[in-house]
Amino acid sequence: MCIRDRVSTQSTWGHLFEVNILMEKASSLKRSYENLAYLEGFGNHFATEAKKGALPVGQNSPQKCPYDLYAEQVSGTAFTVPRVSNQRTWLYRIQPAVKHLPFSKSAEATYRYVKNDYMKKDGLNITPNQTRWHAFPFPPKEQPTNFVEGLVSVCGAGDPTIRTGISIYIYACNTSMNNTAFCSADGDFLIVPQTGTLYIVTEMGKMTVAPKEIAVIQRGIRFSVEITEDSRGWVAEVFKGHLRLPDLGPIGANGLANPRDFETPAAYFEEDSTEWKVIHKYQGEMFECTQDHSPFDVVAWHGNYAPYRYSLDRFCPMNAVRYDHPDPSIFTVLTCPSDEPGVAVLDFVIFPPRWMVAENTFRPPYYHRNCMSEYMGNIAGSYDGKGKGFEPGKSSLHSYMTPHGPSAVVFEKASTVELQPERYSNDDLSFMFETSFMLRGTTWALDDQHVDKDYYHCWSKLRPLFKNE
Repeated sequence: MCIRDRVSTQSTWGHLFEVNILMEKASSLKRSYENLAYLEGFGNHFATEAKKGALPVGQNSPQKCPYDLYAEQVSGTAFTVPRVSNQRTWLYRIQPAVKHLPFSKSAEATYRYVKNDYMKKDGLNITPNQTRWHAFPFPPKEQPTNFVEGLVSVCGAGDPTIRTGISIYIYACNTSMNNTAFCSADGDFLIVPQTGTLYIVTEMGKMTVAPKEIAVIQRGIRFSVEITEDSRGWVAEVFKGHLRLPDLGPIGANGLANPRDFETPAAYFEEDSTEWKVIHKYQGEMFECTQDHSPFDVVAWHGNYAPYRYSLDRFCPMNAVRYDHPDPSIFTVLTCPSDEPGVAVLDFVIFPPRWMVAENTFRPPYYHRNCMSEYMGNIAGSYDGKGKGFEPGKSSLHSYMTPHGPSAVVFEKASTVELQPERYSNDDLSFMFETSFMLRGTTWALDDQHVDKDYYHCWSKLRPLFKNE
């Protein structure tokens, strides 16, 4: 299906207040993010132009492009993968991306907390313990830190050089990227803001991503992040494959994350002849180059390899309506499949507002050991499996086959409460990065100042209740 500039505006998201907020904060932004247009749908073949007539008609690479633009293809998959899986986009830009000075290694001190070579034990701390992190701090005001400089590897597996594995980061920043762009050659970024709206310009266009929304920016696509306040959140990067919607099976044709609710930026370009820096993550290391023009000079594009955003408020949850607690896989928003059917490189799962009505049922998540690793984060409110102690901004890791489950306090309450239909608050939202890989934590992230050393105490008051009568 090809959609040509069928757009939605921010008002369709139900955030009617957003325009006013943007107007108040516009003075601190390099670009305008008011009344942005988006292309609706997941994985569609879009066609969009910021200047009428900029898209060639009937072919991809004419001898002379309209407006003397350069044609450039970005391939997200090999040329010869089956058509149903093929992802690529044609860009029509003022100058091709190849026009830049040679790359050089970035200052190691600037990105010393970014680590992707999880095959080596250097800088890693391997532990099967249940781990919970405090909310990671914002950088001090006297230390300006942008989105890329604020990336910190928390845990991961594999290595991008062999295109196998995953890396989980937190980001904490207090300034915009200004004339700096970034792209990762190593994998797709799934960005989950916890506090602070991200104003993102990409080669395909502009988008805003607030808490309770997510963005996906695929490997190789350049982008820059602006902010108007201290911002923090999480990123998952997959070293192989791409995120897609999960199969619904017997659920049917509708439910969970509906394709129409995903939004891709419409074409946008800027004519900027000032000096720009491009940061390029390659094999887990940072390189940089300079160029004499903005990387965001794409006047028109068409294809199906483009960034997108999604509001988690749009998720349509499924749940048990009679008895038992279903497996959390029913809350999967996006998945990146592995080569083994049914096993994921990454499942992005949320625990959204919903009704709980199961009868004669222990309603919180059950006690569990799993052949997957589960990294959780609390975006807002509380999480029903832990109650107090897992405030917004905190995160946890329950590793491969490590026992986990409700705290003693939650167990006691859920085992004795009189069951009534219960509505989980709209203020509550947690997520999980679930992966089939065994994750190794970075030494920095597992430092005593970041880890909640008392986490295990939440289970210490569990006691035998068995009555052998």
